[in-house]
Amino acid sequence: MKNLMYAAGILVSGLCFSQETSSKVKASFFDGIAVAGYVDDGAFINFTGPNVSLVHKKVKFIMGMLPSLRIKEDHSSGTRNSFITPTLGAGLTTVYKRIALQVPVYYNPKTADQDGKWKIGIGLGYSFR
Repeated sequence: MKNLMYAAGILVSGLCFSQETSSKVKASFFDGIAVAGYVDDGAFINFTGPNVSLVHKKVKFIMGMLPSLRIKEDHSSGTRNSFITPTLGAGLTTVYKRIALQVPVYYNPKTADQDGKWKIGIGLGYSFR
C-alpha cells in the first residue's frame, strides 16, 4: 500500500516538475467520470469527486475522493449488511481520451471477525467530458 502511494507521488511530482509547458494542475469538485470495478470480492460503481488533477499531453491524472456504491454480498450469519451500500473511497484515476483506468482504495471497518483494513481495487470507466 505504501509503495503504491509512493509510486503515485513520484509519478505526479515528476510530471509537475517536467520542463514541458503543456502540463496543467487543476482542482475540481467533479470531473464527469463514471467507473465500475472490482475490490474485496465485490464490485463498485463510482464517480470522481473532489480531486486534484494534472493534464500532461493527452493524459489526465486525477487523485481524489470517490463517492461510490459498493455491491457485495454479506456472507456472515445473523444480521447482514445490505447488498448495495454507499461508501467513500480515494484513489488515482488516469484518463486517456475518454477511457479511465482507476486504482481505488476503500476502508473496511472493524467487525467481530476481522480487523479494519484498507483494500485496493481496480476499475475501468468512461469520461463524459
